[in-house]
Amino acid sequence: MVRRCRVLAAFAATLSLVLSPLATPPLAEACTGITIRPKDGSVIYGRTLEFAVDMQSNVVVIPRGFEYSGTTPTGQPGLRWKNKYAVAGANGFNLPMVLDGFNEKGLSCGLFYFPGFAKYQSVTAEQLPNTIAPWELGIHVLGTCGTIDEARAAIKNVHVGSVVQPQMGIVPPVHYIFTDAAGRAIVVEYIDGELKIHENQLGVVTNAPSFDWHVTNLGNYINLSPTGNTSIKIGEQKVNALGQGSGMLGLPGDFTPPSRFVRAVAFSKSALPVETAGEGVLQLFHILNQFDIPKGSARSIEGGKEVSDYTLWTSANDLKNLRFYFRTNQNSRIRMVDMKKVNLDGKEMVVFPMSGDEEIVDLSAVNKRVEQATMNSQQATMASSTATLQLPSSQPAMTPPAATRPTVAGPLVIMSVPPQHRERLLAWPRTAMPGEARRNR
Repeated sequence: MVRRCRVLAAFAATLSLVLSPLATPPLAEACTGITIRPKDGSVIYGRTLEFAVDMQSNVVVIPRGFEYSGTTPTGQPGLRWKNKYAVAGANGFNLPMVLDGFNEKGLSCGLFYFPGFAKYQSVTAEQLPNTIAPWELGIHVLGTCGTIDEARAAIKNVHVGSVVQPQMGIVPPVHYIFTDAAGRAIVVEYIDGELKIHENQLGVVTNAPSFDWHVTNLGNYINLSPTGNTSIKIGEQKVNALGQGSGMLGLPGDFTPPSRFVRAVAFSKSALPVETAGEGVLQLFHILNQFDIPKGSARSIEGGKEVSDYTLWTSANDLKNLRFYFRTNQNSRIRMVDMKKVNLDGKEMVVFPMSGDEEIVDLSAVNKRVEQATMNSQQATMASSTATLQLPSSQPAMTPPAATRPTVAGPLVIMSVPPQHRERLLAWPRTAMPGEARRNR
């Protein structure tokens, strides 16, 4: 109970601090999610997260036994539950929930903005003890379910009400994608007060409109193929392709949800199969490069002010090995949190900061230091070794004249050495210069 009260107090205090200046929050309408299935049986689900303001996300690990009390439209206590499973993922504003993450059974959840379509369930007084807010559905399912079948049952047994976050002034419109370790996925939407659950055989999700509309819209692009024509004949005229890629001619390239959905299906389903989960993670990040939105490229006027969505972070969930990977707008280096290395029976939420600036490595400076160190080592070795070269006992000892002793770093120089000794001299141990092994192959 103490921990639950602390959670609720932190929730209210953080939202008041962070969101109170915003009369209406900027929309986040550009998130894109995909799934990769490597040959080793692993499942890699990942997404981009776009917003017009910093969500102050961190990677968190929420332990087993963490207690929650759902939020209701009336402000009365809602559904109470205790997490059966530990959960890891990226949160917002340091709250004990995840915008994107998974549990220890390999079940994942992602929240995606769904403006203009999300309308949650009506809740009666009798239903309040079984009610939660839209942002609480993901953590409730991850904390209590291990598979898609269990998730389906739990979602049907809980009410999601139109709960206004007072500091935001709106009911956050979202829909959800759930994916389990077996690769099954569903999209959960609340439209016109009714729960709709869609099987998602594509492993792809974006934003509005509804998921089934996006699937129907793919029928407009059945001509797309990763393999293009090299030439065609028009009448008597042969026309050659100007390069690879003609099979994807007509692929929409803008940032709208329908166009991103088509691109996400095209790229994730045409990517060459990879062998391992590690390769799958890298492939997922490469594909999601296509959906990275720079600041200023997607703008709108809201409340009389110009806002611009941009990619805050990109994540990958390895549902087999229970690892959460991410990179951010400020730091494109991929970082990882391994759930198995964290105490899942702890008493508090463990926080791993996502913030940090890009680190650019000056290879020229590094190379200069390596060169100098190598030169010093090589010269020291030569100074102690050239006085007498130890050849096999069948050959007399040879002391090379000064003219034959190299005085600069680099490949060993053979000058006036008798032919019968050159092969043995070439085998003389020394330190290779950077890049020398590559040149000699």
